Amino acid sequence: MKLRDLWGGGKHGRQVLLLAMAVLGIFLLLLGHLDTGTREAKPADVVGSPEVKTGGKPVSLQIQSEEEYLAQRLENLLQQVSGVGRVDVSVRLEHSTTSEYAVNTTVGRKISDESSESGTTRVTTEVSESGQLVVVRGERGYEIPVVERELASRVTGVLVVAEGARDPAIKAELFRATRVALGVEPHKILVLPKKF
Repeated sequence: MKLRDLWGGGKHGRQVLLLAMAVLGIFLLLLGHLDTGTREAKPADVVGSPEVKTGGKPVSLQIQSEEEYLAQRLENLLQQVSGVGRVDVSVRLEHSTTSEYAVNTTVGRKISDESSESGTTRVTTEVSESGQLVVVRGERGYEIPVVERELASRVTGVLVVAEGARDPAIKAELFRATRVALGVEPHKILVLPKKF
């Protein structure tokens, strides 16, 4: 039986055809939802995803984790200073660490000379440039972009709250230590005594 026979075969043929199409559509919808989670990522998925560009985390969480990491490191350092006691530190960054990826750049140059019968000459220079991201194949076959360099974010502010900051000498030491440890301008650092 041909499709033309079903369609042209009266009301019963059309109903059978519509029912078959509906069943096929439902089957395709269900098939699309049967994701077992074992799908291999395609290279385009890995290279293009924002999580790869930011170390596997969305940008807002990346900034927060970098701020917490710096604050924890600074706390550990400052607690080593004699007479400081307990310290709490908060660090704010302008943005998260950014990566510059290696790009294979190709530049093409085309020069054409045109002379007219009147003796005038016209020189046209056409420059074309294209770039392609340099990638390496990882352990599981994923393509990973090659990082040329990473640029650390600027610290926009540091708050240090310490038990020993009531003493002006210790407060000055905490201020200097914070400035040196993070390379921060003095006006971005605030050192306060901790409440008892």
